[in-house]
Amino acid sequence: MATADTAAGVRTVNHWIGGRPVESTSGRSGVVWDPATGEVQAHVAFASADEVDRAVADSARAFTDWRATPLSRRSEILFRLRELVDANRRRIAELLTSEHGKTLPDAMGEVARGLENIEFACGIPNLLKGGFSEQASRGVDVYQIRQPLGVVAGITPFNFPAMVPMWMFANAIACGNTFVLKPSEKDPSVSLFIADLLQRAGLPDGVFNVVQGDRIAVDRLLEHPDVKAVSFVGSTPVAKAIYETATRNGKRVQALGGAKNHMLVLPDADLEMAADAAISAAYGSAGERCMAISVVVAVGKVADPLIDAIRERMAKIRTGPGMDEGNEMGPLITREHRDKVASYLDAAAADGARVAVDGRNDPVCNRPGFFLGASLIDDVKPGMRCYEDEIFGPVLSVCRVDSYDEGLRLINENPFGNGTAIFTRDGGAARQFQFDCDAGMVGINVPIPVPVAYYSFGGWKGSLFGDLHMYGPEGVQFYTRSKVVTSRWPDPGTSKVDLGFPQNR
Repeated sequence: MATADTAAGVRTVNHWIGGRPVESTSGRSGVVWDPATGEVQAHVAFASADEVDRAVADSARAFTDWRATPLSRRSEILFRLRELVDANRRRIAELLTSEHGKTLPDAMGEVARGLENIEFACGIPNLLKGGFSEQASRGVDVYQIRQPLGVVAGITPFNFPAMVPMWMFANAIACGNTFVLKPSEKDPSVSLFIADLLQRAGLPDGVFNVVQGDRIAVDRLLEHPDVKAVSFVGSTPVAKAIYETATRNGKRVQALGGAKNHMLVLPDADLEMAADAAISAAYGSAGERCMAISVVVAVGKVADPLIDAIRERMAKIRTGPGMDEGNEMGPLITREHRDKVASYLDAAAADGARVAVDGRNDPVCNRPGFFLGASLIDDVKPGMRCYEDEIFGPVLSVCRVDSYDEGLRLINENPFGNGTAIFTRDGGAARQFQFDCDAGMVGINVPIPVPVAYYSFGGWKGSLFGDLHMYGPEGVQFYTRSKVVTSRWPDPGTSKVDLGFPQNR
């Protein structure tokens, strides 16, 4: 990987430009923590605007040849990448766990879901097939083709440092674009490992570049005239700002923002299944998932037994370092984030909610690292800070409602529309819910409805800025633009001057 050991023995994570590691010259850097111990494990270089320009220029040079590369060759490279990622699942997962903190099985799951997107992109010869209309007019044929945009950029979050880049770059490079990745500075090492795998798969130099950094790198990518499109996943305020800045600079943008995912539980639901789902979806990856269930909406008499079942399961969650076998929940990414998440427990009590389980009392909080135990807040209502904000940690809220209609209204009035779920045995109620709810992804007795790679991922309302969702068919559409060709081969007998508007005759 593109790392270097400093004199103090702490490695430095650098950039990847032109098919090789590149040391930063900016003189600026950040800290990469070990969330399980609270110790510094690396420094990450922060790119200057000039270094970003170098990566973009290198990508622009590579684009000329890459866009002309046959589809079969692009597919061949992606198949090789697929095999390399598959062979290195464990190594990638270990990098994720060491820098993010998620458990090793959770990290293995992230790699598997990212791999699905590479597998989808392997079918690019079929995915880029156009349309053809013979004899649209006398002697005239019309056909549509899709062509790449040029240099595109991906700005990715800390919670899925392997999977989300795969959401983006797999389709982007398959479609003939070149790609500049700006990963999260909190867990940057896996981006360089992926870059190395791409090179080993045979990807030409410059087609995939990595610039580490902070806002300076982001702002330069958003403003750079040679960057044609930007993909982003992160919080809603940042997603909105990125969308506005990038579109103002003439770029195509898909910016996925925050979420407040609700799980509606009807009285007829399988209680054990619903409780298992709530635990899995709320506390997996320490709640640091944009598809985490953060609010259970319990209808009527199901509330008390459901909460009892959830509390019973919470007591059995094993929290500790992600590398340790048997642990189900790891630490949060940084001390500052852990403290911010914990502050919502005090805010909830002050707002009138009931903290049923306070994760700060978990013995794991007494050990080094950025740990917070699983927490549960009951009697949560709109207007409370713990309801209005995306907490992004192991905190599950429970809202009590009297009816399906009241629960649906609560969900639809929330400004986020990323994902939602319903648990019920009633097929009619489930079908009505999928029809009525204002969210981009819906689960029916499925708590985390992340689409498979041959569909597309994205929410509605404040969870998405832009017109197209990420990966899958809409990802191919995002990374290409349509061109319609109308052709007629010379036939002097049919040629004439006609100043009228063209008609099909």
